[in-house]
Amino acid sequence: MKSPVRVLVVDDSAVMRKLIPQLLQGDPSIQVVGTAMDGLLGLKKIGELHPDVITLDLEMPRMDGIEMLREIMRHYNVPVIIVSGHSEKSAYSAMKALSLGAFDFIAKPKDAKRGGMDQIARELAMKIKVAAVAGAPKAKLAGDESPRKRPRAPHGDSRPTRSIAIGVSTGGPNALHYVFSQLPAEFSGCLLVVQHMPEGFTQMFARRLNDCSALEVSEARSGDILAPGRAFICPGNRHIKIRHTDKGEMIVLADLPHVNGHRPSADVLFHSVAKELGSEGVAILMTGMGEDGAEGMRAVQAAGGITIAQSLESCIVDSMPRAAIEHGYAGRVVSLDAMPGVLQALCAGERSRHHADAVDLVTSRNSDSGN
Repeated sequence: MKSPVRVLVVDDSAVMRKLIPQLLQGDPSIQVVGTAMDGLLGLKKIGELHPDVITLDLEMPRMDGIEMLREIMRHYNVPVIIVSGHSEKSAYSAMKALSLGAFDFIAKPKDAKRGGMDQIARELAMKIKVAAVAGAPKAKLAGDESPRKRPRAPHGDSRPTRSIAIGVSTGGPNALHYVFSQLPAEFSGCLLVVQHMPEGFTQMFARRLNDCSALEVSEARSGDILAPGRAFICPGNRHIKIRHTDKGEMIVLADLPHVNGHRPSADVLFHSVAKELGSEGVAILMTGMGEDGAEGMRAVQAAGGITIAQSLESCIVDSMPRAAIEHGYAGRVVSLDAMPGVLQALCAGERSRHHADAVDLVTSRNSDSGN
């Protein structure tokens, strides 16, 4: 019988130190082996208890979560899941923690003392189990460590040469940071991103991407018109679609039910792209757990559009792109380091577009799906 995943809970809140183990105790594949009330005690208990996964609060006395995370990254090979509050400061800290190497994060319920933790119990258990299998994050690609605003180029054309839809989940913030930081100021496409992230965090995420990129990145709003050199991040707890208008493609946000357990869902965006853009649509599935986006990618493929999956070995968690690859919905498989070049080629005009369609930017589908 396989040993349960050993979890260390680090949180200065006595309520959370009690609630998290209670919520996880119903899963026999997870064992909470200890708790700690601050970073210093947490580091000591890592040495004593040898956990497989750590859940980490960020705002703690003596040593906060960011400093503890830095120490874990330096000295221990243990994946960390951040348990974050909802304030703007907490959202900023959660994004920073992901950039430092945290595996993923989950938002605390707004009313934990009254039992609101029930809504995150299943999600937390799933992330813990995935983190235990995936292990500590792989080494990050070289890039800008400190975000800085890069100059932007004026675009004479009001419509993008391509509108590209991206679906991404676990591992997405760092993967997107790399891709966005590599795109040039003259990038003439428009990016639409569904990143599985709670409400209240996507605005801060968009700001961080905006700070590292020559693109203009913002949280999407209904009525936004797709334009060259722009990127739109779907708000947490909303779905995003596009609609063709006389002015161009327009963003429409919707409060439809969850799809594949997610809102936003990549499937919703991809189905919209297939319907509105047809053979001009592009759908990309990147690192993440679950199968969100695979069926929507099938629709884009059926409409004659381009479909791309991130290569499995370059993902933090590969189940989202793997689902598309194994079903035959991904026309290409592209490594993370090659992704910026592929996006540029797709958006660089007709000649480069046809060249991009012909160039072999693909690793073998069979070898990837067998990883």
